[in-house]
Amino acid sequence: MEHTSPFERIIRGVLIAAVLLFFLFPILWIFLMSFQTNEQVLRIPPSLFFSPTTINYTSLVTGKLQTAAGSLDLAFMRNLGNSVLLSSVSVALALVLGVPAAYAFARFKFPLSEDIAFTLLSFRFAPPLLVLLPLSLYFQAIGLDDTYIGLIWVYQLIALPLILWIVRGYFEDISPDIEYAYRIAGHSWLQTFTRIAIPLARPGIAAAGLLAFIFCWNNFVFALILASADKQPVTVGALAFVTASGIQYGQIAAAIVLSVTPTLALALFAQRYLVEGLSLGAVKG
Repeated sequence: MEHTSPFERIIRGVLIAAVLLFFLFPILWIFLMSFQTNEQVLRIPPSLFFSPTTINYTSLVTGKLQTAAGSLDLAFMRNLGNSVLLSSVSVALALVLGVPAAYAFARFKFPLSEDIAFTLLSFRFAPPLLVLLPLSLYFQAIGLDDTYIGLIWVYQLIALPLILWIVRGYFEDISPDIEYAYRIAGHSWLQTFTRIAIPLARPGIAAAGLLAFIFCWNNFVFALILASADKQPVTVGALAFVTASGIQYGQIAAAIVLSVTPTLALALFAQRYLVEGLSLGAVKG
């Protein structure tokens, strides 16, 4: 066993602390900003010591923002609810469609299978502006413009390719012999898929769903062009903090804290499933 000297352990601890401080300090600073007024945020030099206030969070929850030019109505909580609705339903739909498709691409070889899979993946990397104009015209023609259904449909361009390719890799890591043995015992293909393949790939499905949720949550362009103010997510609604009287930095910081809370909670919840991915190698033949 390799032994390290006390000096090496101290150096390692200092370096780790420096790296953590480098990456976590912006998050800490935004959290502190959310409890400051605009005057406190903009003072020079900045200070870590101040009298905290909850006025920024109160403004977001009540929908009333006080500025130098007067009172301004906000729809942040509605935007936050829109983000939860759009991201959750989009990822759920993508999982329903993408997990069986990923299994099919992993287990069955058919003509043009790789070409089809790559084409689906290419949708993820296509610039949003490339499809926005035809989508906008198409949605206006079929009545899906400025609707939740239309946005959820467009969000499949974000979620479905991610889920398809990530979950496909997990299915490929699972030995087919386990499924063959279960089929020989008299079970149907559907039972094998739901009782064997999906439970074994659950960590991959959780990871893919989490990534897809984060990407859907952070999307800005689609909702900005294809939805009106009452259906826009929090990423677009944050534009309301740039007012004629200036930028409301305190409210922006509070909005960031509130908007990252759902994704952070989801990541902490899914963490226990992600750890199970370490055991996938045990089922390889």
